Amino acid sequence: MVTKPEALRDRSKQFAVSVVKFFRLLPRTEEGRVIGKQLLRSATSVAANYRAAGRSRSRAEFISKISTVVEEADETVFWIEMLIDAEIVRKKEIETLLVEANELLAIFAASQRTAKANRS
Repeated sequence: MVTKPEALRDRSKQFAVSVVKFFRLLPRTEEGRVIGKQLLRSATSVAANYRAAGRSRSRAEFISKISTVVEEADETVFWIEMLIDAEIVRKKEIETLLVEANELLAIFAASQRTAKANRS
């Protein structure tokens, strides 16, 4: 049976893979490459840091690591929005990634709030 943390680890990794594949399709303009690389870095960081959070040795360490995940997920949403707002890609081309990034951000932020509330 797959646990919720395992499913979320797989989901965040699949999201990172989807971003890698999307990155390959970006226009080869300077701004496309720069913003694309920022998106690539933050999206893969979400998955890597969530994986690390799962290996935390204490609640304090988990809170610290999940806080990094939340920051990176929020940054990922920002870079996707930048690609849209700067008209580097059309919203319909990246909408699925934007929806998933926002869902993951909400899940990780809720996890962070719960961990902080249960700190004692």
